[in-house]
Formats: sequence, C-alpha cells, structure tokens
Amino acid sequence: MRSQQDSAGGLRHLITLGGLARDALTAILDRAEAYRRFPGQPAYEGRELAGVTVANLFYEPSTRTRASFDLAARRLGAHVLNMDLQSSSRAKGETMLDTIYTLEAMNTDIFVIRDSEAGLPEFLIDHVDPHVSVISAGEAHLSHPTQGLLDVLTIRAHKRRFAGLKVAIVGDIKHSRVARSTSQALATLGTTDLRLVAPEALLPAENEFRAAQRFTRIEDGIAGADVVMMLRIQKERMVQSASLDDAAYFREFGLTAARLRLAAPSALVMHPGPMNRGVEISSDVADGPRSVIREQVNNGVAVRMAVLAAIAATLTRQRHPL
Repeated sequence: MRSQQDSAGGLRHLITLGGLARDALTAILDRAEAYRRFPGQPAYEGRELAGVTVANLFYEPSTRTRASFDLAARRLGAHVLNMDLQSSSRAKGETMLDTIYTLEAMNTDIFVIRDSEAGLPEFLIDHVDPHVSVISAGEAHLSHPTQGLLDVLTIRAHKRRFAGLKVAIVGDIKHSRVARSTSQALATLGTTDLRLVAPEALLPAENEFRAAQRFTRIEDGIAGADVVMMLRIQKERMVQSASLDDAAYFREFGLTAARLRLAAPSALVMHPGPMNRGVEISSDVADGPRSVIREQVNNGVAVRMAVLAAIAATLTRQRHPL
C-alpha cells in the first residue's frame, strides 16, 4: 500500500487512522477548529479547493457523512460530483476501478468512497493515478477515519486532554468501524483507559482492541467514565439478526438517565448516528445536557474540510514543486 503521506509528511490519502502519528492527527484537529462554525453563524467560505474536483461515491446509505463531505468540499470552493450505486454503472456490473478510471479521465482529483467491501480503499490507492487522492468515508466494518477524527475533536473541545480520560464505547462493537477508528485516534492521542461494553456476542475478537478492558454489564463499564459513546446494533452486517430483541437490549444495555449517573458528573454522551432511540439510548439522554451528539455532527463538517484542505495542499505542492 502506498503511504497515506508524501515524503514531506503531507496528507496524501486517508483510509485509516492506524499508523498516523500524533502530530499528524493534531494538525488535522487544529485545522478543523479553525473551520468550525456553530449553528446560526455564517458558514465558512474559502478557496482552498478552487479548481479541485471531488467525487463522493457512496455505495452504502449515509446521511451525516455524505452531506458533510458535500458541504465541506463546496465551502472550500471545489467542484463536487455525488454518485451512489443506483446512479452509477456499478449497477450494470462495472467494477469500482473502472468507475474510478472513468472519473479520473474527467479530471477528478479526490475520491471520497464509502463501500461495504473490505480492503477496497487500500486497493484503490495502489491503482489511482499519482495526482489522485482517496479518502475513505467508511470501509465495511473496519474503518471510518473522519468519524474517528470528529469524535476526538469533540472530546478535545470539552476535555482539553486525552491522557487520563476514561472512555467507554457501548454497543455493537464487533461490527463497528466507528469504534475501531475512534479507538485508534484515542490511543494515538494518549488515552489508555478504553472500555468496550457489549453483550458477549457483540464484542470483537480477542486479538482486536488488545489494550481495552471488556465488560458485559453496562453498569460496570461506564462507572466513572468521562466519555460514554453509544453505538447502534448494525443488523445489516449480521448473518442472523431477527432474533435480536430491541426491548430486551434496551433493558440490558440502553443508556438511561439512571445509568448515566454512574459515569463521571461531567461525562459526555456521544453517538455517531444514526440513533435508535429506545434501543441503545433514551431520548432524555440523547437530548439531555450531557449530550454532544449534535456537536459531533457539526464537527464532522469542520473535520472533513480540514482533511480535504490538507490533501489539496499536498496535491498542489506535488504539482508545483519549488
């Protein structure tokens, strides 16, 4: 696999947070903070991507990630093309690589790709033209790097540190690309107390998340936690899901106000969305004073702007070396 960074350390592709150094992550977070605009404020308008064409290729359903990549690219002045499975020739049997080659021929510079096929982003960065970049917007159950970045940006905005934080991730961790990417970012930034909380069947394999503690009772896992991140049950990734009882799951693992009182008094409540209210989280908690779920969505635009701007700067430097 080609490196995600060029020889000068500039961001070239982004398909995983694994292997990116703390300085590289921090630089993206710092840039994202400069792009943050809160609801009610005028949106940022820049020209960092002027003349750049961004193709958003989403072959799995998405609301937050797709909309925020679209807005992020446009707010930086890019030309944006949005495609899904139904509107592309992949529905006729064309390979993803042939789709990429077709759009490369139309002077596309950056591909943002969400797909259920594991290994596809890595395969693509080994085959795209040297002047083309690939960003993963979600790879199977393995990786969702920009979600990981927006999660740690949200935590940093409130806690201003990562060392010493107690972070509990609760829910379907086995099938969660979010859990994998966010835990990678947390580890790189200095968090050592990571807790995985789930029914035994929804915990990942023993060789994953080796530094994390594992809990099969939510009360034990979130006790004293500074951050509680809830995840939905990803039935679409399960061979058998009909036997899962939503009401029973909520009784055992749903985050309620009573359970939240077990966490630290200033604990943040997070969720990558989409939420299933009354399954993994109660509405009074999701909309309550400790929830930063909507802030995560807001930060998603800023993070994706930061990633696009960093990659565009690398492409510009490569095209116009001093």
